[in-house]
Amino acid sequence: YATRNTAIPDDEKGYKLDLFCVPKHYEEDLDQVIIPHGLIMDRTERLARDIVRDMGGHHIVALCVLKGGYTFFADLLDYIKALNQNSDKSVPLTVDFIRLKSYCNDQSTNIVKVIGGDELSTLTGKNVLIVEDIVETGRTMETLLSLLSECNPKMVKVVSLLVKRTPRSSGYRPDYIGFEVPDSFLVGYALDYNEYFRDLSHICILNENAKEKYKV
Repeated sequence: YATRNTAIPDDEKGYKLDLFCVPKHYEEDLDQVIIPHGLIMDRTERLARDIVRDMGGHHIVALCVLKGGYTFFADLLDYIKALNQNSDKSVPLTVDFIRLKSYCNDQSTNIVKVIGGDELSTLTGKNVLIVEDIVETGRTMETLLSLLSECNPKMVKVVSLLVKRTPRSSGYRPDYIGFEVPDSFLVGYALDYNEYFRDLSHICILNENAKEKYKV
């Protein structure tokens, strides 16, 4: 899936905060809006269509990677449900949840902890769609895919709303990508910084002062 039309360039100026509704308590913490909420929704709708086209007709277990992925997961599933109700081709869906912990402050740590991994054995022989909010180095997803492969699912596809262009990347690319984004620290639309900014609708670039302000 080429991302040439959804790649946000490194020199992207974004949008001024005062063009959008941003919670007042975050106004001093953000540099700019880089992906407005409406654009996220439009792109998610198209991803849903692509997924149903490729995986439709088979029962899918949609596996949500918590916590960040929950907003994207809910919106993506809403669009898939709408397609199920309004088209000739539909896909039976069940959902499951997993939590991966690989973060502390703004540096991705090398340790990946899988919470809920014991239940992966239930995915044997299933068609699995992993739903993630952001792929940065790709190592977290590679760890999860390695764990999943031991359970022998029938098929595994990965959709990530964002993929970060970073020299730290392992080279891993998801099957479906919403936007390819610069190597900046992004928050909003459920992307957090130490649990803050999940209540921000747009995806924004965090400024340096905020990194210090919300540091654990």
